[in-house]
Parts: sequence; structure tokens; C-alpha cells
Amino acid sequence: MNAIDTAFEGVPSGARHVVVVGAGPGGLATAMLLRAAGAEVTVVEKSDRVGGRTASFTQDGFTFDYGPTFYLYPQVLREIFEACGRSLDDEVELKRLDPMYRLQFDDGNTFNATPDVERLTAEAARISPEDAPNVHKYLTENTAKFEVFKPILQRPFNGMRDLFRSDMLKAFPLFRPYLTVDQDLKRWFKHPDLRLAFSFQSKYLGMSPFKCPSLFTIVAHVEYGFGVYHPVGGCNAIPQAMARVAREAGVKILLDEGAEEIEFDGRQAKSVRTPARTIPCDAVVVNGDFSSTIPKLIPDKRRKRWTDKKIAAKKFSCSTFMLYLGIEGRYDDMHHHTIFLSEDYLENIREIDAGKAPKEPTIYVQNASVTDPTLAPEGHSTLYVLVPTGNLSGGEDWETLGPVYREKILDRLSRLTGHDIRPRIRTERMITPADWESMGIYRGATFNLAHNLGQMLHWRPRNRFEDVDGVYLTGGGTHPGSGLPTIFESAKIAARLAADDLGLDYPGGAASAPTYKEAAE
Repeated sequence: MNAIDTAFEGVPSGARHVVVVGAGPGGLATAMLLRAAGAEVTVVEKSDRVGGRTASFTQDGFTFDYGPTFYLYPQVLREIFEACGRSLDDEVELKRLDPMYRLQFDDGNTFNATPDVERLTAEAARISPEDAPNVHKYLTENTAKFEVFKPILQRPFNGMRDLFRSDMLKAFPLFRPYLTVDQDLKRWFKHPDLRLAFSFQSKYLGMSPFKCPSLFTIVAHVEYGFGVYHPVGGCNAIPQAMARVAREAGVKILLDEGAEEIEFDGRQAKSVRTPARTIPCDAVVVNGDFSSTIPKLIPDKRRKRWTDKKIAAKKFSCSTFMLYLGIEGRYDDMHHHTIFLSEDYLENIREIDAGKAPKEPTIYVQNASVTDPTLAPEGHSTLYVLVPTGNLSGGEDWETLGPVYREKILDRLSRLTGHDIRPRIRTERMITPADWESMGIYRGATFNLAHNLGQMLHWRPRNRFEDVDGVYLTGGGTHPGSGLPTIFESAKIAARLAADDLGLDYPGGAASAPTYKEAAE
């Protein structure tokens, strides 16, 4: 028997109720903003913890983030906290890293990425004296490009006409849709290592610089212009702080209670059913992996633009193979973030695009204990190892391949670092693309729908879900895309749309959020 959520008892009858499905960063941000707008908000989360892919786990005294391991562009999250009358910097300690990370190429070149332009130019000169003077030109052009594109990432795209608004017309000359990120970078850097140094960031979107649209040269600029930050305690400290602030504001967060179905009255969402109760509502915000969550919550017959068949036909990002290693001893000679790039990066990309596990993979290692002693017992280290791989479209048998690939990665990691890793492992966890799928990630594609031109702007799932009424989307699978800052922008857009539709006063602190009345028409 379904029960009405007793948490709503005593709520004024005229109050607007919003249910947020998923306590990931986007869901928590939307909950905070809608609560600040005056709505009664309940968050339902299938896991026993908040954070979604930004959750963490503790094992044998070691703490690991599951997904993101650094934070970019804190301005957008500061605006969300300010809209709720709080300060991000009072709630989370953010340490700015310099160097931001180290790149190690198989040809022997290294590159310490720093926001200091003079030192950055010197790093480039060690690889290519000819290209080094263009570092400043690259940064200057992408600073201007980011400022032009920022308003586009802060508003909804509800149809074709949104492509012809003034901000898009202003940005179009800089769009260069006929170029990839790598091709665009050839205007500044002839040496392939330098192009890779300023383009590997497309991996944050789950794509390669050889296919990612040239728009995304701005991703590297965000690092250099605004910094790379480590939240003390790990990236999960951010959703933990958001949940704390949300609860103190009156948001109800129900853990271990996932949504099973959105119930409708005609086209209008009217309630969310969980295993424990039915929660009546005026709107639903879905913060889950779009391609796996929406088909579960909304029957196929209710969806015209995003049917199961159409979702299956879309392009999806790469996946990742993960090792979380608790290590005895310290690696103080290793940087906080290090990327060991494959010798044949193009072949690596081809294997990933084919859905395969690369033979000579690129490896990212976070050695956070050099910055944050809270993550491991004294005298120990946490090593977070991420390997980009194909998603499950390639048919790899990860149950068989996983243990074999673990050995390959440990061999390669030991060779690259000069340290024999195995004898010092004190605790360990492995996650394969198949494991990501079992956690509810479609095809194990950890960065959601790919960010190609046909799956951006209004071609991406819209923040006001167009197939039904009263349902809004936030997260990496919707506009504007993947990455924590972008997900927070999606939360601001979804919250503003829902507030407009529900007749609520959107909180004034998020200054960059546009007015959406015209877009809502």
C-alpha cells in the first residue's frame, strides 16, 4: 500500500511541492535553489549516501572519491550558496593547486601545468621554443571566447529559435563548427605534445580532442584562468556541504529510497512513487543518468522525442577503468595529479571509440595525500587510478578482462613511476565499465551522452523535459553538459524554469542566471 509522505504534514496547503530524484550535485543544487525560492522540497536517493558520481567511500581507513577528483570554476557554486544565504568558502575548504597537474609523455617530455603565465610559457619552451610565444595568444583568445560563450551555457535551449538569439549570433564567429579542438589548436601550436597539453581536457567530456568540437578549447582556459582546486576531504566534501545546507533550510533528503515511477495526471507529473511511499508534488526534477533513469521513471509510450529506441541510437561518451589503492608509505615525489599519456594517443583514441580497452592506455593518477592528509592513515597514501576505455558498445567481457587489465595497469604504473606498487597495496577496489553500468550508468558511459554537435544545445535533453509537463532535468546528461561547473549551471537553469512555472520568486543571489519567461513561452 502506498503511503503519503508524512513529512508533508503541517505544510500550508498552498505550498508548492517539488520532488528531486537523485542526490547528485545537480539534484542537491536544484533542491537548495528551489527551497530558497519557497518550495517544499524532498530529495529521494537510491543510495545510502549523497553525491551520485561525486560520492566517496572509506575502506580500511582510506577515503576515495568515486568520480571527480578536482574542482574547477567555483564561482558558479558560490552563487548557488549565496542565493541560499550561505558561503561556499565557509562550508568547504578549497585548496588551489600549483602546479595544477603534471603531464608525462612517452617521448620523455614533461609539462607542469601552472596558472602562472610566465612559468607556463617556460614549460612550453622546453618542448617547443617555436610555439612558446603563442601561449599568451592562446590564453588571451580563449579568455574572450569563454566570456562570449558563458551566457549560452547559463540559459535553456528549448528549440531552434534559441540558436538565433543575440548571444548565439555574437558567438557564432568564434564557434568554428568545422574544426575539432586539435585542429583549432594548430593555429597556435605545431608540436603535438603541446596541442595535447591544451586539449586532453576534452576527456572531461568523455571525448577525444580529435572529435570534440572546437568550442571546447575553453575547457583548458577554465583551468588556467580560474584554477584547479582540491576540496579538503575529497570532492565529496562539496555534496556533503550542499546536503547539510539543504537540510538546515528544510529540504527533506530520503536516502536508501530510490524513485520507481513518476505518476501523471494526463501530461502533468503529480507524484513520485518510491518503494516506501507515494509523494505528491507539483514538479519533479530528475538528477540521474538520463539515458538509464528516464526510461525507468517515464514509460516509453509517454515519450516521443526521447523514446527508448531514440536514446539507444545516440552517441555516448567513453567509460573508465578504475583502481582505488590504499598504499603503505608516501609518494611525495609524485604530483597531486599526473597524467601519463599513451605513446600512440591516436591509436588509443581509436580503440576507445571502438568500445575497446586500449592496449597501451593513458593513465591518470591522483596522489591526493601530498596535499590532503585526511584521506589516508598517517604514513600512507591514496592512489586513485583512472584509465579511459571504450563504453560497453564494443562488447568487451569485463568480468574476464578486469583482473587481466588490473595487472596491465599496475605493470605500466610501476614502470612509469619507478615504484613497484604491488607490495605496498594495503586496500584496493576495482571498477570496470560493466560495474558502472550496474550502478545505473547507461552502457557504462561515465560522461553521459557524447558532446558532438548533434547532441548539444537544444539537441541535448532539455532542462524542461519536453515529452511531459512538470518534469525538469539536471546533470551531465542534459544541457549544457558534463563536468561539475556545467552540472551546476544545469541546476540553476532547471531551478529557474521550475520556479517560473510554479509562480515562485527565484532567489536573487545567482546573479548570472537569466530571466527565462521568454524562453518558457
